[in-house]
Amino acid sequence: MERKCIEVRWHGRGGQGAVTAAMILAQAAYYDGYKGVTAAPFFGAERRGAPVIATNRFAREPIRTFSLVEHPDVVVVLDETLLRVVDVSFGVRPDGIVLINSSKAPEEFVLKNPVNVATTNAEKWARESGLIVAGSVLFNTTILGGFAKATGLICQESIEKALRNHFSGEAGEKNVHGARQAYAGTAVIHECTLACA
Repeated sequence: MERKCIEVRWHGRGGQGAVTAAMILAQAAYYDGYKGVTAAPFFGAERRGAPVIATNRFAREPIRTFSLVEHPDVVVVLDETLLRVVDVSFGVRPDGIVLINSSKAPEEFVLKNPVNVATTNAEKWARESGLIVAGSVLFNTTILGGFAKATGLICQESIEKALRNHFSGEAGEKNVHGARQAYAGTAVIHECTLACA
């Protein structure tokens, strides 16, 4: 279904990079031809491991709305353990999609609201791509490839351009490799029908 503005909500835990991923997604949307793009964090308790929300909006025309996204078209879940404490499907539009970082098949997830579900094992692809710093696997950028595959709203080439712009040299190539792996390894229950007018 066509929208004038696509709204995205990210769910992660403090330190997992949801805010950074939202910023890179906004840049990728701009590279993909969207004229209006936003990325905004929302913090509750600011501590490592606490639930964190970030949001994006992108549209073909300039955006003048900067409030928190309440009815997302797409939800990205960086940590599937959040499903036990947060209703990630809250407010999702009926034709929306929830992308979960998980090794499970999308059919294994039963959310409170009946929405389309996609999964990609972003953590695995990040580990295999060498995206490990101080023992932590950095999968927030890898899942962007899953976003491109699951939604079709932003092409993989624009994701890769944004990643290379954000990370230089070898780090950029590792991030691109991880995103490509996530793209290839994404499974979706139903093909996403979202489009931006």
